[in-house]
Amino acid sequence: MTRYNIFNHIHKGLRALLFETALQLQQTDFTNADEADAATQQVQLVLDLFDEHAHTEDQYVLPELQQYEPSVVDVFEKEHQKDLLMSRQLSEWLKAFGYAIAPGAKKDIGKGINIAFVDFMNFNLEHMKKEEDVLNNLFWNYYTDPQLKALTQAILAHVPKDKMPAYSKWMMRGLSNDEITSWLKEVKNNAPDFVFQSLMDLASVELSEQRWQQVQEQLTEGAMLA
Repeated sequence: MTRYNIFNHIHKGLRALLFETALQLQQTDFTNADEADAATQQVQLVLDLFDEHAHTEDQYVLPELQQYEPSVVDVFEKEHQKDLLMSRQLSEWLKAFGYAIAPGAKKDIGKGINIAFVDFMNFNLEHMKKEEDVLNNLFWNYYTDPQLKALTQAILAHVPKDKMPAYSKWMMRGLSNDEITSWLKEVKNNAPDFVFQSLMDLASVELSEQRWQQVQEQLTEGAMLA
């Protein structure tokens, strides 16, 4: 039986964000003001969303395992501390770029941003993999799927409203069609209509025409939207 993966949606969204940002940075001409502004703002978005995600895990996810596996929780808390340090280092690169004037300096700092971002990305990709491998198995030992789904809802209730649209956008970009369809059905059945419609609008914008058509077809099976 496939168990409920508490990390699946958010981690897929965050990975999509990392991948697209890495590609954007590789293509950026840091002497071009518009390109540089777009790239640095994207990196700041990454830092903001990952910082909030780590905070959420520290506050609502890891405490659920503290009484059962305190040593494991300690390991992941220390990884979050390392992640915070890497975030601050990347922030310092962004700050330095903001002071740069000469084209040569902008190019050099742009290279520094790229390198620091790749380090940040690699660390977080491995960290998220560990969470899915280690923490999921612990959650499955100690909690039922309904309990884990309830925990997800409790977490969602505490996500800052100003960050939820960004998380939703990147989850929409990172999930498979089946996962998006299941997500939309869950929202349709358990949330106010305006929340469902906002996600439908988001899907229509973020998905390719082909994928959006496929999702709509899956949703309409059984007169879902009748």
